[in-house]
Amino acid sequence: MGLKELLEKNKSAIVKKWMDVVVNTYPIDTSQFLKSQTDRFANPVGNAISEGLSSIFDELVSGPDWEKVKLFLDPIIRIRAIQNFTPSQATFFILPLKSIVHEKCKNQLEKNDGLKEVRLFNENVDRLLFLAFDIYMECREKIYSLKANEEKNIVFKAFKRAGLIAEISEEQPDLNKSTI
Repeated sequence: MGLKELLEKNKSAIVKKWMDVVVNTYPIDTSQFLKSQTDRFANPVGNAISEGLSSIFDELVSGPDWEKVKLFLDPIIRIRAIQNFTPSQATFFILPLKSIVHEKCKNQLEKNDGLKEVRLFNENVDRLLFLAFDIYMECREKIYSLKANEEKNIVFKAFKRAGLIAEISEEQPDLNKSTI
């Protein structure tokens, strides 16, 4: 049995353990809630993480289409970026997937000499980590941009209320045009 078959066979246990890794990066109260609440409407964060991990795992097993992987990874990283995780905290959960897979499949792989397949899987997990970091940085840049625009709008409105800014109407002459 090759790595792909082993991963498909052990998917449920691997993804559950991977989900535990993600959930354990949260404070205890949040972690317990994410683990216990399975209703997608009562726990949209937990649901997004769970579905994302499962879909990412499926892609890694079947030979990743990185555009699809990015779509599945984006909500997980976006949530963590908004929650002010540092880049390393936001992406940490990816690397333990290697040890989870190794732990679940090591006996069968040693028998079948599946080291080449494991190496390829590990390279894909590494690439997933880099993709996660890129997504995290895009999200943080967007957050900072939104905050900067919000601050500019606040200052503009304050200046306008103070009478320091006046709008130019159509009837007023354009001061930039030369009349000569």
